[in-house]
Amino acid sequence: MDSYGTNFSVSIKQKDVVVAALPVQNHWLPMSNLDLLLPELDVGVFFCYKKSDFYTENVNLLKKSLAQALSPFYPLAGEIVQNIHGEPELLCNSRGVDFIHAYADVMLKDIDLHHPDDSVKTKFVPVKKSGVFSVQVTELNCGGLVIGCKFDHRVADAYSMNMFLVAWAEISKSEAISTVPSFRRSMLNPRRPLLIDSLYDTLFVPLSSLPPPNPSVPTNPLISRIYYVKSEAINNLQSISSLNGNPKRSKLVSLTAYLWRLMSECEDGSKTCRMGVVVDGRKRLDKLSLPMENYFGNILSIPYGQVVSDQLRDMPLSQVTTLVDDFINVATTEDHFRGLIDWVELKRPKQAVAKIYTKIEENDGDAIVVSSGQRFPVESVDFGWGKPRFGSYMFPWGGQTGYVMPMPSAKSNGDWIVYMYLLEKHLEIVETKGSEVFHPLNSTYLDF
Repeated sequence: MDSYGTNFSVSIKQKDVVVAALPVQNHWLPMSNLDLLLPELDVGVFFCYKKSDFYTENVNLLKKSLAQALSPFYPLAGEIVQNIHGEPELLCNSRGVDFIHAYADVMLKDIDLHHPDDSVKTKFVPVKKSGVFSVQVTELNCGGLVIGCKFDHRVADAYSMNMFLVAWAEISKSEAISTVPSFRRSMLNPRRPLLIDSLYDTLFVPLSSLPPPNPSVPTNPLISRIYYVKSEAINNLQSISSLNGNPKRSKLVSLTAYLWRLMSECEDGSKTCRMGVVVDGRKRLDKLSLPMENYFGNILSIPYGQVVSDQLRDMPLSQVTTLVDDFINVATTEDHFRGLIDWVELKRPKQAVAKIYTKIEENDGDAIVVSSGQRFPVESVDFGWGKPRFGSYMFPWGGQTGYVMPMPSAKSNGDWIVYMYLLEKHLEIVETKGSEVFHPLNSTYLDF
């Protein structure tokens, strides 16, 4: 693919602010203790659609259905401000959502989706300048369409945003929304008295306890890439991971273990190689009288493991998957999430962050966090002119910890799409020693 896949122009046709069809009375919505674990980060997501006629009608439909969707999902139309304690809080004031209508002088098949930093990041996913949520709808010169969104991670995790995207699509087709969101923060209240376990001090750390950044120490930039993984490769990793008398491992655990061992080949042998996994706590807390499946907000924990690189690279994959399962299992109970809520309460108003996002110990090597995007509803984000041919999250968050998010392919054939935000040395090992598993995303695979 030539440079045209990234070197094309995007022009703005119109900018609007879309407000909720039924604005709410101004009120404050506190963040839960689990929301407070997130620093100020914006997350992108985008969907690509093949040729669709009547652009003006499509864009007007999107605006109208967005206004309707913002009524039940009203926090997305608000703003985040600081309360008297310096903590973020949601002001639900019906500010609205910035909506950009744009045109890109490029064909869908020519967009280089393997290099999204150059082709997607500032062209199809909007820069959120204010508010909680922003949208950009971009027409392509082939008749295709790209819908990009940016949201504040402090307000929503990927599960919550998936819920909203599906509801927005359902409303655009005049269907009732399948999930009505709940913002009942009392469901995540701390216990009284607080019950604290020392485990949380190993997984999370107050920001105030971290040393100030040293500007004289150079940092290496992280780079975004998107790959596809064939279903046969995923199944093969799962089979290898389950050898030597091990129980059958999940596909996500198997892929995580494979990445962890690949990563160790880039590291100084004496340094630890760290791998974390994002765990959604909804199912763990679902024993409450009200189900958590419609809770809108963050219910996440990030357990991690660390192994000296020399040891890790010599392990069989089945042994590495055992390590992954072991560190994930500490965060798969209701008590874990209840304890985490209590731990944050104890530290407030000091903000804390997942420890894997930091380098504290002298032998701390590089780190990667894997987030499960298997619930990514790419097939369900159909606004009335057909399903997306491609969709992905995009999270170039700017830190020094890598981020990987596997998602189902829009082909619905068991393949995965994997977004990676990693150091260049890690991407090089992915594309050399990991080339039988990870294939650079291209228009041939996507059948654009």
